[in-house]
Amino acid sequence: MISIPLPKPSNLMWECIATAILFVYVMGVVFFTKVLYNWMRKRGLPHNVAVYYNRKVIHMAAGGVVALLLPFIYTSPLLPFIMAMILALIVYIPRRRGKLMEWFQVPDNMYEVNFCISWGISLFLLWVLFQDPKLAIIPPLLISFGDAVTGIVRNALFGRRTKHWIGNVAMAAVTIPIGIAYAGAVGGFTSAIASIVERFELNPIDDNILIALISTAILLIARGLCLV
Repeated sequence: MISIPLPKPSNLMWECIATAILFVYVMGVVFFTKVLYNWMRKRGLPHNVAVYYNRKVIHMAAGGVVALLLPFIYTSPLLPFIMAMILALIVYIPRRRGKLMEWFQVPDNMYEVNFCISWGISLFLLWVLFQDPKLAIIPPLLISFGDAVTGIVRNALFGRRTKHWIGNVAMAAVTIPIGIAYAGAVGGFTSAIASIVERFELNPIDDNILIALISTAILLIARGLCLV
């Protein structure tokens, strides 16, 4: 029977303090986008366009920035995983109560909940299996920066949420260098495949889930083949 050790925080107090600071930062980003929403609406942008931009700002400024910081702060994925699950609950509760945070949530899908869950599970799984946070943050980076870029480009061009190939090209342009920086050719390949997969979704399974699932699977196979 194979035993996989769960990395435990080597400095629990410091990592708890860091988690609290990052949590406040993430919530600050979320509520800053309310100000951003009002500014965009005053500039004449339609409600749906402003909301979609905000969702992508949160992807990058919250999910992306935090993911980049993890290897420099944490010795274990435990606290980041817990924080991601708490954030998933926080954004789910307004849906449960029928009181959406309308500056970034939409009634027809709960993909922001999927984002938090996919971000946390992929990070936790790869960190535990690889014992390497720099590899573990690749799927969170792909769904944070890659999926955000697709949305921003499509929103700017079409003014609505749509699955147009130009978004996938933009995602590849951003994420392939990220993948190469963290995992060489395997990382670049993973990012390229994730950029294609982003095009597909079947509610409630969205591109956040698919990107995290496929990129995690590719990295696991690559590790099994001793490529990373």
